[in-house]
Amino acid sequence: MFEKLKQVLKMMTVVPVPFDPARFGDQIASQTEWTPAKRGGASFRTHKLAMASTTRIEFRAAFGALLFYLLFFLAGLGAFLAISIPWFLGKRGSFDMGLLIPICISWIFIAVGAYLFYAGTAPIVFEKGRGVFWKGRKGPDDEVMSRNRRDFVRLDQIHAVQLIAEYITGKNSYYSYEMNLVMADAKRITVIDHGNLERIREDAKTLAMFLGKPLWDATIN
Repeated sequence: MFEKLKQVLKMMTVVPVPFDPARFGDQIASQTEWTPAKRGGASFRTHKLAMASTTRIEFRAAFGALLFYLLFFLAGLGAFLAISIPWFLGKRGSFDMGLLIPICISWIFIAVGAYLFYAGTAPIVFEKGRGVFWKGRKGPDDEVMSRNRRDFVRLDQIHAVQLIAEYITGKNSYYSYEMNLVMADAKRITVIDHGNLERIREDAKTLAMFLGKPLWDATIN
């Protein structure tokens, strides 16, 4: 138990090391931005990598993330039911306007939890069969999706896999680690972004091997 706690604390206190992208020996690395492509991130692991088949790899919502989303939803639903059921059963008499604010707050929690679950469980897929990567519930055959480079790209357009760190400040500051796809024109597409450095490094290595592309890890010396 204490060893696991030490590992978590170590991952939360890793400080990104200044580096020169020229060390990757690739001109595109020097043209690529090394600041976060998408600000923000989670302090916990949001996605895990899964090999659906020899030609398809996916990032799926991790158990901890699913639990977090459901807690939001269930907290709101529980509060709403606790307020509403006595009133519906006639145990509180007429509706009290003082209940309006807590009911609204409970519905905010319900809505946020439902949105987080919907967004957090959206497919993130790399498929060699069709030679495509896509994010979202619309597949790569969708005409609108195929025009959206933020959520769809052909695998042969991917030049490298990039891993960078971002220090997120707030009431509880932490590091989040962003995995990006680097295109041949040095533009980037974010794949996942979460706070478990050990796991995201493993997943980035597996993804790079699957794609046959180099991994540019800016979180290590």
